[in-house]
Amino acid sequence: MADKTVLLAEDDASIRLVVNQTLVSAGYEVRATSSPDALQRWVRNGEGDVVVTDVYLGDTSIFDLLPSMKLARPDLPFIVMSGQNTILTAASAAEHGAFDYLPKPFDIDVLSSLVRRALKSSPAPERAIHPDAQKAVADAGLPLIGRSDAMQEVYRLVAKVMNTDLTVLIEGESGTGKELAARAIHQLGQSKRGQFIALDLAAMPPAEINRELFGTDGNDGAVHLKGGTLYLDEIGDLPAEAQAQLVKLLREPGGARLIASTRRNLGRLVEDGKFREDLYYRLNVMRLAIPPLRQRKEDIPELARAFLIRAQRQGLAARTFDKSALDLMAAYDWPGNVRELENLVLRLAVLSSDSVITVMDVEREMRMGVAEQTGASLGFEAEIEGLLHRYVMGDLVSGGEGEGSNVHESVVNRVERPLIRLALSVTSGNKVRAAQLLGMNRNTLRAKINALGIAED
Repeated sequence: MADKTVLLAEDDASIRLVVNQTLVSAGYEVRATSSPDALQRWVRNGEGDVVVTDVYLGDTSIFDLLPSMKLARPDLPFIVMSGQNTILTAASAAEHGAFDYLPKPFDIDVLSSLVRRALKSSPAPERAIHPDAQKAVADAGLPLIGRSDAMQEVYRLVAKVMNTDLTVLIEGESGTGKELAARAIHQLGQSKRGQFIALDLAAMPPAEINRELFGTDGNDGAVHLKGGTLYLDEIGDLPAEAQAQLVKLLREPGGARLIASTRRNLGRLVEDGKFREDLYYRLNVMRLAIPPLRQRKEDIPELARAFLIRAQRQGLAARTFDKSALDLMAAYDWPGNVRELENLVLRLAVLSSDSVITVMDVEREMRMGVAEQTGASLGFEAEIEGLLHRYVMGDLVSGGEGEGSNVHESVVNRVERPLIRLALSVTSGNKVRAAQLLGMNRNTLRAKINALGIAED
């Protein structure tokens, strides 16, 4: 092992010393520097068997240097360390052909293991990350946010699967960001040039699932998409008949990349006979688990600030959190996960009268949220029942003995119409986005807009 040389590039002297001593103790010869010029010179002179480098050496990004160094030494493995710890950092490392990405702080034994494996590895191809992919990710509300250890594992797995055609099964509770992870795999990977089609199977009746997924009357469904990515949210809710048809179609090559997600335990559904075993094994090629927010509370302040910035970009006044407000949010378990946190922050951005959101503001909105969670069905249903007594009871009494009553349709329409108007108002009339917010297929939304007479509003 002593004949193997590690080139170490790190501008933090203390980290450089610890890594140097560890690798020397492991039996490697180490050449260490803080200079990007020295690293490039060593690589081009044919020195070293593996490179361990920080992403930034002073003001220089290693990703600006990797293409030329990989061109000079295509077989030389690079292990990239970073304190940035974002999904784009992990993706950039993978795209530039790095052997692996190691977020700081890291276990020094993990680094030693990576060096050992890198010396046995075959070279990875370089794929420079395209600026359009980064822009698309930003426009879609990505990247995923968080620097916790739990999210670092998510970033590493996204970076490993994004440039493959492997089927990915994303598991996680509701509101954790499973669709964001799917979009990140699509936008950052080799399938980014195709469409990204998302179907929420839990929100669609069986007939609509068959129409949208498989097509009808000579029209191809989403499963026949050529290229791009088909994302099936809540795959555990797929009806049995559709499961059988999906298995059959998945045997045909040349279709879209499939990413599925579930809040349910598919393995248990298979044991209970509620999910096809052959479909489960076709989906469970690569598994990506998105952690609930209670398991990565250190990410909450960063998430909250990001949601405030997003609210500002949507036209709301600029706001900031004081430290006590962030501390209170970080102490809460967030049963609704990231979605619940985002909703709270957006309410605060709208309702707070001052530019600084205080702990009292957060306490007020969190109390309301907890009240809604503990008594949501009773309180909401009680209010609806009161309105029905006021506006509908007369129709029920007077029409009780007649035939062809339209009370149900009338009530549903009167609830659905303002709900759709509200969604269209929030999205400034964007029907596609409104459909996403409502958990509704866009064609269904358009039909309802026309049927309810909303199109002219």
